[in-house]
This record gives sequence, C-alpha cells and structure tokens, in this order.
Amino acid sequence: MTSTHTGESAIKPTDLRGILKYVPMFRDHVFVIALDGSLVAHENFQNVLLDLAVLRSLNIKIVLVHGVGQQLNALAADREVKITNAHGEGQTDAQTLEIATEVTALVSLSIMQGLTRNGLRCALSNGVRSKEIGIVKGEDHLYSGRVDKLDVALFDSLLMANTIPIITPIAFNREGTSLRINSDLLAAELAAQLDASKLIYMTTQDGLSLDGQPLTNLPVAELSNLLQNENSGISERLHSKAQHAVKAIEAGVPRAHILDGRLFGALLNEIFDKVGIGTMVYSNEYQSIRRAVKADAYSIYNITRNGVRSETLLDRSQTEIEATITDFLVYEIDGSIVGCLYLQAYDSATVIEIGSVYVQPFYQNKGVGRHMIEYAEVDAKQRGAKRVIAMTTQATNFFTKLCGFQEGSAADLPESRKADYQANGRNSKILYKEL
Repeated sequence: MTSTHTGESAIKPTDLRGILKYVPMFRDHVFVIALDGSLVAHENFQNVLLDLAVLRSLNIKIVLVHGVGQQLNALAADREVKITNAHGEGQTDAQTLEIATEVTALVSLSIMQGLTRNGLRCALSNGVRSKEIGIVKGEDHLYSGRVDKLDVALFDSLLMANTIPIITPIAFNREGTSLRINSDLLAAELAAQLDASKLIYMTTQDGLSLDGQPLTNLPVAELSNLLQNENSGISERLHSKAQHAVKAIEAGVPRAHILDGRLFGALLNEIFDKVGIGTMVYSNEYQSIRRAVKADAYSIYNITRNGVRSETLLDRSQTEIEATITDFLVYEIDGSIVGCLYLQAYDSATVIEIGSVYVQPFYQNKGVGRHMIEYAEVDAKQRGAKRVIAMTTQATNFFTKLCGFQEGSAADLPESRKADYQANGRNSKILYKEL
C-alpha cells in the first residue's frame, strides 16, 4: 500500500501458479469494481484494463462503475464555470448536471475503447433507475439522485452473456430526467443487489491508514467505529468509499477493498496475493466466531461425535476438550454451537495446526467451515505464526480448493508432530499454508 507507484508489485500478474489456486474459489462470482475518474485518466489505467482481462479469463464476472470527479472539475475550470459539486454528494444544479453528462459520455467511451482493445465485451444500459434526493436539512439537492431501482435481471443477463456492464454516475428517473448519483454509493448498491463477492474501490490514493500505519485487514465493526472518530485522519474521498464499504457489507457483501490503482498490478495483487496491497474490509460473519470457554466443552464433544464415528476426526473425550478448551474456536448461531476447530501451536508458535474442524450437517456447504478457517488464519498470524498446517482423511478438497492449502508431506511437519503422525496410523493427508 505504501509502495512507490513505479515499482513492481509483490507478485507478478503473470505468475499463474500464484493465481490458479484461487480460480475455483472465485469462478462465476461477481466483482463490482468502482473506478475513480482520476484513475481512468491515469497512465496506469491501461494496466488496470489488462488486469480486468485476466479476471474475465478466469470466469470472474465483472461490473464496472466509474466516477467523473476529476474530469468534471477539469472541464468546469477550462470553461470557467462554477459547479456545485464534483462528486454527486451535495447539490447538483442544471449547469453542473450538463457538464457532468458531457464528461460521463467521454469517460464511458474511454473505458469501452480500452475494454475493446483487450478483447472484452461490454455494454452501457439504463439498468439503474434514479430518484431525486429532494430536500435534506432545508437544502434542495436539485439534480442529485439516489438509486431507486436496479434492473437485476438485465444485469444478470449481461453477465451470463460474458458482457461487462458499465455503469455511469448519470441515471434516469421514471420520467427520463437525468440525475447525478455518487459513484461510491452506486457501486455499493450494485454489489449488494447483485450478490457480489467483492466490492472493489480503485482510486489514486493509498488505502486506509491510522497513525501512519496501513490498515490492510479491517473488520467492518472497527471501520464503522473509526468513521465516527472526527480525528481518524481518513481523507474526504476515502471517507466516502469507507462509508459505502460499510453499508455494502452490512447489506450482505462479504468483502470490500480500497486500493491504489496507480500501482502496477494492484488489482491482481489485492485479489490473488494473501497479503494484498490495499485495505480489505471484511464482514461481521466473523462475529459469530469466538474462543471457546469451559461451558462449551459438552457441546463441542457432542457435535464432533459424528466426525469421530466416520473417522474424520480424532476421538477426544469431554475431559480432554475441557483441559484444552482455550485452544478451541466455536461458531455460534442463535446461542447454539454449530461448528468448531482446534488450534495447536508448535515451534514457539511459528507453526500452528488447525485440527478438529467440524460443522454440523445442517450448516455444511454454507461457508461456516471456510469462515472458521479464515478466522483461524488471522488468529494464527496475530500470534506470530508463519505457517498453518492441517491433517485430514476426507476433507482434502475443502482445504485445497476452498481454503488455499497445498498438499505436503511428513517433512513439512514440525519435529514434535512427526512422531505422533507416524504412530497414530491414520495416514492423513498433510496440508499447509504460508501466512
């Protein structure tokens, strides 16, 4: 996030070995990508278009939303015209709307030309219906609008036809009148209603930081609290993106990203590298996960019985679970434990094993197990671990395809774990993941 804009990124976009392991995870998912007008005008935008082509080649569905703030300011200054607001957040008078409409057409054309050069299909549409904001706190917002309705069926049909919808910050109301909509808000609305896996804001600023330190992974609750702090230091433009990222996640979008598109390969690095280069805000699904307490031991023992009987889990007595209860994480829904896992540290906590991963049958295939693994990885990293390992007899595909683990051998185990592995006779697959 703090790298120079001319340097190379952490992974090369052409490093398919680093990308392909994520393909099953994201195939046919929808990513809503919001492009600031300043980024479209930047010299690195051609590389952003190449990144988009890579995503499409991996069968990731893309929806593009663009802003026009920089272009609007530039054209208004060139014509010596005073505008009311460049970003569609306050009042938009008739003169501002006229110039905004003009630059919107130019920016959309530029994006379409770039996508065409990269062999990508795209389309403009009237799939966003707007509505006047009206009078707020005594001020008439005139031609500023908000989203009234999205034609989800239209967008779905375009995506199914391998076509990238391009969404502009000018939309029509029921009577066909043009209204100016803030592109950050528009992207958040689209991400929520199109069931997007990711909302990605690409700008010409670094991601979020606090006291000079980059915020790379941020729970949505922490970001929400940070936004309420007037001294947070978040710039005005990033403040808007952060606000709408929170709203999108609260509406069901799992992840929102804010990153600097001027950095070569920024988009691919943010998505396909485990570290990333921007700010990732993640959903409150993790609030269902907590460290176990002694009172949970009986529930953990009960829900893992099926796993023990099918020989997918090691047999642990309730007494053994109670003795190591602080090493368990549980997933709780409506006061009931529906999943659990066990964390065991080795080599001074530089290696942590994820074991006893179990989800009750009714909650399987609903993301519970994957969320617990993701949470465990964050927990392990915070404890200083460099690697997590797992051993399984029947869940290899879950760990490798959904959670990004690699298959290893006994040589990848800590010395203190090898003897037990060789003695128990389970012949489990050994899997590992670098943090």
